[in-house]
Amino acid sequence: MTKIEKIVLSYSGGLDTSIILKWLQETYGCEVVTFTADLGQGEELEPARAHAEMAGVKDIRIVDLREEFVSDFVFPMLRANALYEGQYLLGSSIARPLIAKHLVGIAREVGADAVAHGATGKGNDQIRFELAVNALDPSIKVIAPWRQWNIRSRLQLSEYAEKQRIPVPSDKRGEAPFSIDANLLHTSTEGKSLENPAEVAPDHVYQRTVDPVDAPDTPEIITVGFERGDPVSVNGKAMTPAALLTELNGLGGRHGVGRLDLVENRFIGMKSRGIYETPGGTILLAAHRGIESITLDRAAAHLKDEIMPRYAELIYNGFWFAPEREMLQALIDHSQAFVSGEVTLRLYKGSASVISRASPCSLYSADLVTFEESTIAFDHHDAEGFIRLNGLRLRSWAARNGR
Repeated sequence: MTKIEKIVLSYSGGLDTSIILKWLQETYGCEVVTFTADLGQGEELEPARAHAEMAGVKDIRIVDLREEFVSDFVFPMLRANALYEGQYLLGSSIARPLIAKHLVGIAREVGADAVAHGATGKGNDQIRFELAVNALDPSIKVIAPWRQWNIRSRLQLSEYAEKQRIPVPSDKRGEAPFSIDANLLHTSTEGKSLENPAEVAPDHVYQRTVDPVDAPDTPEIITVGFERGDPVSVNGKAMTPAALLTELNGLGGRHGVGRLDLVENRFIGMKSRGIYETPGGTILLAAHRGIESITLDRAAAHLKDEIMPRYAELIYNGFWFAPEREMLQALIDHSQAFVSGEVTLRLYKGSASVISRASPCSLYSADLVTFEESTIAFDHHDAEGFIRLNGLRLRSWAARNGR
């Protein structure tokens, strides 16, 4: 085994990373620095500090990354209207490169020669963490305990914890727990009964949204303001990126907006089923497409829609820091120069529907499209030549096929 002098661990303070912390200390016999990222997961993070202190950690980092997460990662992704496999808003995927960025930054600061994470060998997160580290500093070694130790199940994990006198939550004894990942953009849940896609997800899986059936019977009307493709206000009130997403999460969650039961194709080659809740992100996607509908040129809008699946796949597969993602981002960002204005939406029983949109940069002309008399000269006879030219190849094709 290569000699390691110091390790920076991505640490939540939960069962998995608490065990990983102990295992790293025993296996490598070196100092371990813990790094806990506050991404708005809605949990009290000080227990992570307490658990790390109990394990003898001297250098404990808990960093508030909420504003950076939303402004530098979520919003650039939103400008692309990114959806993986047409549905998933990439809540877990987009958080990993930010965590990896700070892992590398702390490793450089403290002189660590390795970083470690708690992602399993079956999941996507191991790929996302490690590709990001490869891109940011290939000299840093990545340690993935789930690929190295002989623990093969959650039950064995709990048994190891009891042997090492690491507290085990009562709901994690004997039976595999739901795997939950949460941040300001979403909550995802996997495991237990969800591993059978034919079984209906139990109600208690949902944590951030009410059941649309139980949502208010009265719709709520909200307005989201945009500048150059980024949301900047809700109901006329300017907000920071993190505060804005937090506000929309509350509004959307109250109306059951943003639930998704998805079977997806993991990069590593297997299918998995997860429950996703992305209330604020779902509202923002609808609003952003609404403002783009009046501010983007047709060909530009269609080009964006063509590259979006590729862009989303790059993020899902862990290539946020890859040159091709940055190239696509430059194209996407260039398209947003005039994507400014306000979009009004109706939140009701699980839906976020655009009901109006306005922009000082609008390409929409009511005078041009009206069925009434227009002040803009438009010769209806021009359409005849337009149709004839576009039909030329169809007439040739039909003649050849004997139609």
